[in-house]
Amino acid sequence: MSANCPCGSAQPYAECCGPLHRGERSAGTAELLMRSRFSAFAVGDAAYLLRTWHSRTRPARLDLDAQRRWTRLEIITTVKGGLFDTDGIVEFRAHYRDQGRDGAQHERSRFAREHGGWVYLSGQSPTRRT
Repeated sequence: MSANCPCGSAQPYAECCGPLHRGERSAGTAELLMRSRFSAFAVGDAAYLLRTWHSRTRPARLDLDAQRRWTRLEIITTVKGGLFDTDGIVEFRAHYRDQGRDGAQHERSRFAREHGGWVYLSGQSPTRRT
């Protein structure tokens, strides 16, 4: 696959998230893991999503919706999640197309280190402030 990576980088998938999905390297930050997980949804790689899910919160199985096509990732903010952190938060908006309609999933995801690597812990929709 030579097209640009679904995560939004200008790099080809084969050089960006592809090596993470194949297990050739791991994400160095929580944001990079978030981007690679979005790409995994976009290319239908449920095995990668399960591998990068925290052992305490990982479901037994994951069935991806084949009708939903993930189209764009928008990172809103990150809190911690750097090279020397043990936890982090990434707030994002993941855009998709489903049955001819555009939509978006807005989430604040929590990440933690497990066995030295970043994993997805949990996520929730941000609350609106008035």
